[in-house]
Amino acid sequence: QVQLVESGGGLVQPGGSLRFSCAASGSIFGINAMGWYRQAPGKQRELVAAITRGDRTNYADSVKGRFTIARDNAKNILYLQMNSLKSEDTAVYYCNANLMIIGTMLPIDYWGQGTQVTVSS
Repeated sequence: QVQLVESGGGLVQPGGSLRFSCAASGSIFGINAMGWYRQAPGKQRELVAAITRGDRTNYADSVKGRFTIARDNAKNILYLQMNSLKSEDTAVYYCNANLMIIGTMLPIDYWGQGTQVTVSS
């Protein structure tokens, strides 16, 4: 079994900051790319930021310069630092990991449970 457990969401005022973490645990052989996605009410889930095992990053245009993704490969933890938050950042945020389970060697996408972020004054 593999679990991705997120923490760090909540309510913040415009211009504020939040930091997410996502811890992967279980029978993990290795983790390839990891990323953060979000889904606002009435909208499709979209990629926010992604990071390869070698720390190459990719960001949605809407968050470039404000959000920073990072990972700790030794601990299997993914982070997202969100600064200068705007009301349009309000959404449920999901972490994603493409990983291989011990004994299978087939890469599979796993998702966290989702964490609500509300940016409002």
